[in-house]
Amino acid sequence: MGKILFSKIKEALFSVLPVTAIVLVIYFTPLVNIDARETVIFCVSAVALVLGIGLFNLGADLAMTPMGEHIGSGLTKSRSVKLLLTVCFLMGVLITIAEPDLSVLAGQVADVMSGTALIITVGVGVGLFLLVAILKIVFKKDLSSLLIFFYMMLFAVCALMCESGKGQFLPLSFDSGGVTTGPITVPFIMALGVGVSATIGGKKSKENSFGLIAMCSIGPILAVMILSLAAKGTPVYETLPEAYSFGTDIGGVILNSLVSVAGALGLIVIFFFILQFTMLKLPRKKIIQIIIGIVYTFVGLMLFLSAVEIGFMPMGCKIGQELAASHPAALIIFGFVIGMVVVLAEPAVHVLNRQVEDITGGAVKKRSMLIALSIGVGLSIGLAMIRIIFKFSLLYYLIPGYLISLALSFFVPKLYTAIAFDSGGVASGPLTSSFILPLAIGACYAIMENGGGGNVLADAFGIVALVAMTPLITIQMLGFKAVMGAKVRAKLTMRRIIAADDEQIINFM
Repeated sequence: MGKILFSKIKEALFSVLPVTAIVLVIYFTPLVNIDARETVIFCVSAVALVLGIGLFNLGADLAMTPMGEHIGSGLTKSRSVKLLLTVCFLMGVLITIAEPDLSVLAGQVADVMSGTALIITVGVGVGLFLLVAILKIVFKKDLSSLLIFFYMMLFAVCALMCESGKGQFLPLSFDSGGVTTGPITVPFIMALGVGVSATIGGKKSKENSFGLIAMCSIGPILAVMILSLAAKGTPVYETLPEAYSFGTDIGGVILNSLVSVAGALGLIVIFFFILQFTMLKLPRKKIIQIIIGIVYTFVGLMLFLSAVEIGFMPMGCKIGQELAASHPAALIIFGFVIGMVVVLAEPAVHVLNRQVEDITGGAVKKRSMLIALSIGVGLSIGLAMIRIIFKFSLLYYLIPGYLISLALSFFVPKLYTAIAFDSGGVASGPLTSSFILPLAIGACYAIMENGGGGNVLADAFGIVALVAMTPLITIQMLGFKAVMGAKVRAKLTMRRIIAADDEQIINFM
């Protein structure tokens, strides 16, 4: 166990260290005025964040993934579709409520929307679309067709929001889809899909095991859009949230994190043990492993949320404010660099790269995949900073992006499409909502204070959505290149065979 924990902490260190290093470099430049106290708080928070992510990831491996697999396979073997769907809906809601990235997002919109209402709405959206994803496996439906249908529905609701004057909520809606596919939700839902598909997936069980994350990313977007349509008035940010201040009460933050994490994980644990005693009947050894994993998850999640609020969100906001106020061009460059670094350091991205290389038989190399994702996410954040400066709608990015993504699904094998749409949440890791989003909010505030106008809710949010959209295009483009390359090589080989001189053919008869 000690070696595994060390490995997880090492992964977390590589994830957090690049961002920490860039902040320390900025400290020694005149671009941003960061004092010694703020730097010390940030560095201590970085250490806590590394420990938190490491413990949390270990807990997810020991508890969340096995829980998902056992629930998926156990309920499928019961042959009761109604029971399978009911449990999947409830677990989808409960797992989402415990998602740390969603808690961070909810805290940043507390001035304009109830954080509890947002979390519950997103949870219901995930639960409902998890049902759709499970039904896709049960009835063996095509993922591409479902994605096209639901994205058409999604953009139809977008039109309604713009028509009713609720367009400022669009970026928050799309961000909600990005943050739900986080470190708790992804392992559980992926494992659930593997468990169900292995039992009833048939010949295409490998392909059917993908696509659940893709569907569960759409649900929260639609759910928050509907919630926004029901909202009255046009709420606006009046002041920066208290979480963006370095003077935060550390004891109070840790206590609040402890209470919220205990409540969120407690619901999951209670529901799982009800299933254990009534249906699953897992051996004692497996249950002990899951309990240990839950303890690791609890401690890691508490450290993660505390470190984010105490050090990372204030630092991201301050850098965004000062760069936007004095060096707008530097803000765009900083966004591009931080985007490239965050993806390069994200452990889940490296897992994804290995997965794609194995599935494609080496046709798509890990190196080319990593470079493409890194540049793609860097461009996404750079483009988001341009949008903040020039204040135009997020739809100018999203509509072309999703049109390209859905169009590519007609030209690449279905497995590539499933992996690509599942991978949207992989690129938008913990640092996206805890550092990059505050960076955008700080930049937007600085521009507003300098008389540049704008709206934080409409201009700053949407950055998570852009990061999550990058793999949809990148992975399918690489898949398209691999497929076309294979066809060209096959044609060249056939031409050589046809053009070969008969005298060169050896007759062994």
